[in-house]
Amino acid sequence: MLKSRNIITRILLLMVVACLVAIAIESQTKLVRRTYDNFVMDNRNHYLPCEMLPTEDEVYAIIQQHQDVIHAIEQIKPGLVGVDIDSLPCPGKSDLVIWYVSHEDRVVIEAIIGGETLFGIPYRLQNR
Repeated sequence: MLKSRNIITRILLLMVVACLVAIAIESQTKLVRRTYDNFVMDNRNHYLPCEMLPTEDEVYAIIQQHQDVIHAIEQIKPGLVGVDIDSLPCPGKSDLVIWYVSHEDRVVIEAIIGGETLFGIPYRLQNR
């Protein structure tokens, strides 16, 4: 009886440690969230904290300099694909939200952008 209780205690302790490790890994990599966003929702997020985002003024200036790229993205499907500057969750800081209606639109958008940022501006892709 004592031996089986000892084994159960060890198993439970191992499970707790495994859960804590999984939580620590998830908080650093956001692997589960990234997988869900990408494959289920067909979205892409940068997961950056506010302090790592550029200022609103920087974002507006860069967007003004690259209107040709913004226009190219919006012309994928006019009215159904768009680019918005978002500062709501982080006052004084901004990123871009690029929205679209199909996975095919996302593929074209990603090809136009060609990187992790749009001229240094973090962006989020949202399938609406």
